Amino acid sequence: MQFVQVNGVSLHHQIIGGPGNKPVIVFINSLGTDFRIWRDVIVRLAGSYPLLTYDKRGHGLSDVGQAPYSIEDHVDDLIGLLEHLKVSNAVICGLSVGGLIAQGLYARRPDLVKALILCDTAHKIGTAEMWAARITAIEEGGLSAIVDGVMERWFTPAFRNSDPAFPGYRNMMLRQPVEGYIGTCGAILDADYTAAAGQVAVPTLCVVGDQDGATPPDLVLSLAKLVPGARYEVIKDAGHIPCVEQPEMLTTIIEAFLAPVISGEAAHG
Repeated sequence: MQFVQVNGVSLHHQIIGGPGNKPVIVFINSLGTDFRIWRDVIVRLAGSYPLLTYDKRGHGLSDVGQAPYSIEDHVDDLIGLLEHLKVSNAVICGLSVGGLIAQGLYARRPDLVKALILCDTAHKIGTAEMWAARITAIEEGGLSAIVDGVMERWFTPAFRNSDPAFPGYRNMMLRQPVEGYIGTCGAILDADYTAAAGQVAVPTLCVVGDQDGATPPDLVLSLAKLVPGARYEVIKDAGHIPCVEQPEMLTTIIEAFLAPVISGEAAHG
């Protein structure tokens, strides 16, 4: 296991080497998960690109740090991690809050970003009232008070009812640090990249599961329309976490998006 001290927290991360002439793809996990959600995409990309995954603060094996957080705390952590590893001009792939972090990274440090892959995310996610209600529910009843409702938004009925992996992902959420989960809810509550989206000047892919109950296709499409030249893709038979439900299709979409980026032929606004 690999750890690095960044901004007073220990970040758990994993580096998988790849061709030196290819950009590093950086994967950022969603709220209530750790970087294992990317496994089935990573095994398909391994050897073709250098890959970096990490547990954002308050998740997985990374430190909780001082909660609540701002989205800028998560952005600062990613900047620190990339600088420590001497990674620049990377492809940043973020899911849900990971997509907000990716947008925040570009807004702060465009020199670190060659392209953006924004999965099941938006320029703004939810309302202040919604996040405040979720925080209250967790404070009163723990993550178990909300987990089943979250699972309905994360995964399709077919996955929840028949896939043997489903209980593991439910356990993954339940075993995240409560302070880290609540802290990141606060970060999402205040995050708004509506204005910044129009300033993105790198190739961008916006992708979403057709049954996403957290950031539905129409919301992700609204982000794609804000980002100049963004590509928009919908993945069939997937909820909020297509890297778990449809990793092969997501990988195919990523590879098709990156091919012109690598060759220098990708268009953007």
